[in-house]
Amino acid sequence: MGKTVLIVDDEKNIVDILSFNLKKEGYEIITAYDGEAALTEYSKRRPDIILLDIMLPLIDGFEVCRLIRKSDKTTPIIMLTAREEETDMVFGLELGADDYITKPFSVRELQARIKSNLRRSDAHAREQSGIIPDGLVIDKERYDVFVNGRSAELTQREFELICFMAAIPGKIFSREELLHEVWQYEYFGDLRAVDVAVRRLREKIEEDPGQPRYIMTKRGVGYYYSIGD
Repeated sequence: MGKTVLIVDDEKNIVDILSFNLKKEGYEIITAYDGEAALTEYSKRRPDIILLDIMLPLIDGFEVCRLIRKSDKTTPIIMLTAREEETDMVFGLELGADDYITKPFSVRELQARIKSNLRRSDAHAREQSGIIPDGLVIDKERYDVFVNGRSAELTQREFELICFMAAIPGKIFSREELLHEVWQYEYFGDLRAVDVAVRRLREKIEEDPGQPRYIMTKRGVGYYYSIGD
C-alpha cells in the first residue's frame, strides 16, 4: 500500500495496538506521544494521514490540528479521543479535522475510516479542471476553489463536498447521501459532521453565510448547490 500513518497518542498501549494492526495492513507507521513530537514528526516525514488524540501532553490535539491546517489543507486528520461531548467533536471538525472517532473503538472501524479518507485524498488526481461561472471557480487540477479570484482555502473534505454537490446543481442531497458519497461511509459516521462541513464551506465561499447563494438548505430534506442569482 505504501501509505504512511502518523499515530499520536500519549497512551503507549493504544499506539502499540494500532501500530501492530496497521502494519499488518501494509502501512508505514510513525509514532509520537505528545503534541510537540507530533509536529516534529509531521514536518520531517509528511505522513499520508494522521491519527491524532486530543488529550496530549505539551500541546493538545486541537492545537496540533490548527497548526497543521495553517499550511496543509489536504492531509487527512482523524481525531481520537475518550471524550464524548458533542462540542469536542464539532470543535475538532471546525479546526479542519476530517473525521472523529471516540474511544473505545474497534480497530476494524478505524481501518475503514483510514481507507475511506485515503481514497478521497487520492481522488483529485483523477479529476480534470472545471469552472462554475458567476464569481466562483472550481479548479480540480489545482484542487482549489476561487471566489472572486481569491483562494477559498478549503480543506480536502470541503473541496470534495462542493465538487460533489456542484456536479448536479439543484439536486437535493440528504445528509445520509452526502455522508455515503463524500465521506464514503456506509455504516460508520456522524451526520453532524455534514452540518459542520456545510457551515464551514459557507463561511469560506459565501459573501453572507447567513444568506447563502451557492450551498442551499431544503429544510427537513438536505442540501443542494445553486448556481446563484
